[in-house]
Amino acid sequence: MNAADFSMRASILAILACLALAGCAVGPDFERPTPSAPDVFHRIQSAQASSKAVDAEFNVEWWTLLNDPLLNNLESRLVDANLDVAAASARLRQSRSTQQVVGAAQLPRLDGAASYYRERGSPNGIVSLLGVSPTGSPPQPASGSSPLGVAPVPGSSGSPPFDLYQFGFDASWEIDIWGRVRRSVEAAGALTEASFEDRNAILLSARAELARDYVELRDLQSLLEITKQNLEIARDTARLTQVRAREGVTTDLDVANAAAQVASIESLMPTLEARLEAAINAIGLLLAEEPGALRQELAERREVPELPERVPVGFPSEIVQRRPDIRRAEAQLHAATASIGMAKADFYPRISLNGSAGFQSLQLSSLADWASRQFVVGPSITFPIFEGGRLKGTLHLREAQQQEAAIAYKRTVLDAWREVDDALVAYDAEQRRRDRLVTVVSENQRALAIAQRRYKAGAVDYLDVLNVQRQLLRSQSNLEQSRATAATNLITLCKVLGGGWESAYARTPTAN
Repeated sequence: MNAADFSMRASILAILACLALAGCAVGPDFERPTPSAPDVFHRIQSAQASSKAVDAEFNVEWWTLLNDPLLNNLESRLVDANLDVAAASARLRQSRSTQQVVGAAQLPRLDGAASYYRERGSPNGIVSLLGVSPTGSPPQPASGSSPLGVAPVPGSSGSPPFDLYQFGFDASWEIDIWGRVRRSVEAAGALTEASFEDRNAILLSARAELARDYVELRDLQSLLEITKQNLEIARDTARLTQVRAREGVTTDLDVANAAAQVASIESLMPTLEARLEAAINAIGLLLAEEPGALRQELAERREVPELPERVPVGFPSEIVQRRPDIRRAEAQLHAATASIGMAKADFYPRISLNGSAGFQSLQLSSLADWASRQFVVGPSITFPIFEGGRLKGTLHLREAQQQEAAIAYKRTVLDAWREVDDALVAYDAEQRRRDRLVTVVSENQRALAIAQRRYKAGAVDYLDVLNVQRQLLRSQSNLEQSRATAATNLITLCKVLGGGWESAYARTPTAN
C-alpha cells in the first residue's frame, strides 16, 4: 500500500467517525411534562384556624414534627435496617449495572487472542483438489478434472503436518449515525432513574408505616391504661355495692350488674395486650428485628405524640418534584420515549468499523518478527431488506407503550392531587372532632362524680352509675383514638406530600 492509498483510506475512516459523532438521533426527544397544580390547598386557608396547616416550606424530616426522640431514633435506624429498602437498593444497583452494560456499546470493543495448533490436511479433503503430491511436487493441470482445475494426485497422503502460531487484537465499533445506541443509553438511564425513585417511594412508605405503628403502639398503651383505671373504678363500685347490699340498701341485681361491669372491662384487657405485642412486632419487622426484640425498648408507656402548632405543607408546585411516584412515572415515560428512537433506528443501515492486527508464523522463534505481522481493517454495513413486518410491529409497539406511559403519568399526578386534598380534609376534620371529644370526656367525668355522690347518698340506683361509667369509658377511648387518628392523619398528609427520603439519599440516582 502506498502513502496515497493509506491517506485516502484513513480519510474515509475519519469521515465515518465524524458521522458517528455528528449523526442525528432519530425518534422523538423527551420533553418533561409540566402539569399545572390545582388549587387543592384551599383547605388550608378555609380552615387554617383549626387545622394549623400552613403553606410554608415543607419539612422533609416530617416525623420530627411529632417531637418524640424515640420515634426519631427508630426512623434513623430504618434506612439501613429495613429489608424492603435493602431489596430496592439491590434493584437500583442492577439498573446501574445494566446502564453500564448498555453504555459500553458507545465505545469500541477490543479483544486480544493468542493460539497455536498443528495441522495436517486430509488426502480425501480439499487438499486432494489442490493436487499436493506425497513429495510436495507442484499440482498438474487437468482440464475438467476438478472444480479447481487440478487433478487429484493418485496416492496423495495430503499436506504435510505444520505448526501455526499467532496472536493479536480484534477491534470493532458500531458507528452510531442514527442514534440507536444513544437512544438505548438514554432509555437505560431513565430506567435507572425510575429504580432510584422506586427506592425512594419504598423508603417513604416504610417511614410512614413505622410512624403509624409507633402511634398505634402509644394509642394502645393509653387505651390499656384507661381500661385499667376504669377497672379500678368498677371494682371500687362493686365493693361498695356489696356493702350496700349487705346493709339492705340495694338489691342483688345491682350487685350482679356491678360484677358484670367488672368482668366486661376485664375482658378488654387480653385483646389490648395482644394488639400491643403485635404493634411492637410490626415495628421490629420494619427494622429487621426478631419478634419481641424491641419489647424492652418500647414497653415503657408513653402518650400519643402531640400534634405540632404548625404543619408546613409546602407549595403545590413542589409536589411534582418531591413525590417519588410522580418522578418514577416521569422516568418511565422518558424511557418509553427513547425506545421509540431505538425502534426507528432499526430501519436504517448499521455501519461498523472492524479490524484485526497481530502476528502469525509457522515457527515460534519468528512469531515476534516484524515480517510476521498481519492486519485487516475496513467498514461493514448491514441493512434490513425483508423483515416480515417485524420492524413496523416493533415501532408500533413502542409507540403504544409510550402512550400508555403518558397516561400512567397523568393518572399518577391526578392521584397525587386527590390524595393531598383528601389528607388535608381528614387532618382538619379529625382535629375538630378531637376538640369536641375533649369536651365530651370532661362532661362525662363530671357526670360520673355526681352519679357516685348521689349513689352513696341513696338518691339513685346503681344502674345510673353504671350507664355514666360506660359513657365515660367510651368517650375516653374515643378521645385517645381520635388523638391517634389525628397523628396518623398528619403522617398520611406528610407521606402524600412526598417528603421523607431526601435526608437519606441524594437527588441524583448515581450518587447512592
